[in-house]
Amino acid sequence: MKIFRILLMSVTSFSGGVSQADQLPHPALVIGAVGGAEKRNPQKPNVIFVFSDDHRFDSLGMTGDPVTQTPHLNQLAREGVFFKNTYITSPICGPSRANIFTGQWERKNRIGFSSISKNMVSEEAFDNSFLMKLKRAGYSTAFIGKHHTKIVDRKNSPLKNNIDFCYYGEGHLGFHPAKKKKVFSNLKNKTQIEGLFEATEAYLKPGNDFDYFYENADPSLKNCLYKRDPDQPFCAWINFNLPHQASLGGMGSQPEDPDFYKNLYADQRSEMPLPNEYPVKANLPDDVLNISEMPGYYRLNKQKLLDTKLKTARAVYGIDQFIKNLRKLLVDLGEDQNTIIIFASDNGLLYGEHGICGKTMLYEESVQVPLMIYSPFLAEKHHGTQLAALAVGQDIPATILDMCGVKVPDSYQGASLLPLMEGRSVKWRHDVFLENLFTSQGYPRQEAVRSERYKYIRYFSRKNDRNKYLPDGIVGEKAIYEELFDLQNDQKEQVNLAHNPKYAEVLTAHRKRCQELVTELAQ
Repeated sequence: MKIFRILLMSVTSFSGGVSQADQLPHPALVIGAVGGAEKRNPQKPNVIFVFSDDHRFDSLGMTGDPVTQTPHLNQLAREGVFFKNTYITSPICGPSRANIFTGQWERKNRIGFSSISKNMVSEEAFDNSFLMKLKRAGYSTAFIGKHHTKIVDRKNSPLKNNIDFCYYGEGHLGFHPAKKKKVFSNLKNKTQIEGLFEATEAYLKPGNDFDYFYENADPSLKNCLYKRDPDQPFCAWINFNLPHQASLGGMGSQPEDPDFYKNLYADQRSEMPLPNEYPVKANLPDDVLNISEMPGYYRLNKQKLLDTKLKTARAVYGIDQFIKNLRKLLVDLGEDQNTIIIFASDNGLLYGEHGICGKTMLYEESVQVPLMIYSPFLAEKHHGTQLAALAVGQDIPATILDMCGVKVPDSYQGASLLPLMEGRSVKWRHDVFLENLFTSQGYPRQEAVRSERYKYIRYFSRKNDRNKYLPDGIVGEKAIYEELFDLQNDQKEQVNLAHNPKYAEVLTAHRKRCQELVTELAQ
């Protein structure tokens, strides 16, 4: 096994994203390498972006999970580049996806969780999305799986009218999607991961093997499903609703479910990692967070949490099998040497750390996600590189466009990761702004700065902003609680240094930086 190389880029600070003028120029098409010698790629590369749901950074074999086996994701990282400090800046389903569609922070796009913000992706923002930019550049495009962000109107009309293969269900899909969403009733595979692979095959494979899929498609999407033109490059965005807890119910309950959903890791259930001395008492004051106000499905006793972790491990294994089957499919299609594969998650998840279960909180378990990018055009010397540079979800659409030789829109606040992947010296961020504007279910509104060493979090009054959407805050408001963690010496964020006089200067600097980013990213 090739040992990962760890690379920390030499960078200069900037606020949110890197302007295109800051990046070193490179050929319009992706640069490849054979035997260490770079060459131009004569074709436009294909792209497959696989996006999992509530998938913690440490739930892969390569990131330290002691039980879950992910050999194919591990291999994808060994043959590509792994970004080990990647953050979702709005760690909850809808906003995180809106940030990918727009390439912006929520502070800018104003698209929060739909029940709170009521906002939708605008026509202009959708027109600038990586899917639409690639479509205009001659790509066949596909959007498959979970959809949790309204596009322009409640019918998602631009998505249906413009994406060549538009096959999705809104909100939670369930483990057996056809039971909740009739749009998936044309699948032969009834389990979510295997069903979405079947849909991917139907889109990518030529011939008549999947005529049944198109003929039996639900009327709401029947006119939105077209096979790819083999003469066109393609870009497919595949969205799972797993390992999200909302889709774990029913796992392994049907005779036709793959066996690993029923019995994999059963003898290792007791080995599933839990926080020390679980359940842990919440470490936030009651006026910041009251656990009793939060949904019961996230308040798990030890046995229920072990069951959830077991099912989660099985779902992650299923996603790993998807990657295996996807790569084999690309080989069979003769597209493996021309297809970029990106894997990431929409947010992490707290499993009792800090006394909290769930998401939206700005602790590492909730905001840090795995991100790996495999490109057959990347020089071999970069294979297996782990990059320590701070990356965010908004960088993914910029990277996709850059790797395909398409100009990144000026509206994007994320930046292309390609220069880092190629080992070039480039201006890069020294910190990341994180936010939670979801004020339902007992969660507090929060803002944070995660720098290379420290994390600063500030909380606002739940009493004042319950169920309100407040991207501009409240005039004259002050944070009611602050936290400061030294991530170098306290990776689990257990020791709050905000009231330690030795760290007064660090606290002041991060407090100031947080306010700067609030202002800059909103513009």
